[in-house]
Amino acid sequence: MNLDIKLHRNDLPDEIKFSDKIAIDCEFTGLNIERDRLCLIQISSGNNDAHIIQLDKNNYDAKNVKKILSDNSINKLFHFARADLLFIKKFLKVEVENINCTKIMSKIARSYSDKHGLKDLIKEFIGIDVSKQLQTSDFGGQLTDKQLKYCANDVIYLHKIYESLNNILIREKRINLYENAVKFINTRVELDLASFKEDIWSH
Repeated sequence: MNLDIKLHRNDLPDEIKFSDKIAIDCEFTGLNIERDRLCLIQISSGNNDAHIIQLDKNNYDAKNVKKILSDNSINKLFHFARADLLFIKKFLKVEVENINCTKIMSKIARSYSDKHGLKDLIKEFIGIDVSKQLQTSDFGGQLTDKQLKYCANDVIYLHKIYESLNNILIREKRINLYENAVKFINTRVELDLASFKEDIWSH
């Protein structure tokens, strides 16, 4: 597969426009919101393309990215949206609208499996065994070609995975359950920011 990977510094160029559905992923220096920072945002239109935006750690003034994230007419596909939205909210200070999360979809649709990682979903629905070896590499500095390809892999398959999971949810009559569950995602992020990490529904 030939991938169209473009690296942008600080923000998306003004001339780049997207349709009504995009896949989004983020890379951080770590997973601790109090210590680590947002480094990259990857966006794909679903046409084997990946726009990788290397954000300016000194001001995060990415007006074009923020405009896309807050545009309610664009469906944004994440995998494990909870983590991405947490860092987006802290560093870009924007409310992301019209969210779908393939991890939540998978947990509700794929009750036949306990494996809901992106690697597992790509293998099942795309038929490709991708490497996650670079998941723990340093995304805060100069990026290698291998890192860029890794980042692209995190978004280029999400459209097809979303459609496959959506079909299962409809078939098994769980689509309403998913739609109601994903409405909670921004509140879950607010709870994370307020340091409520535990399951608030437990006894």
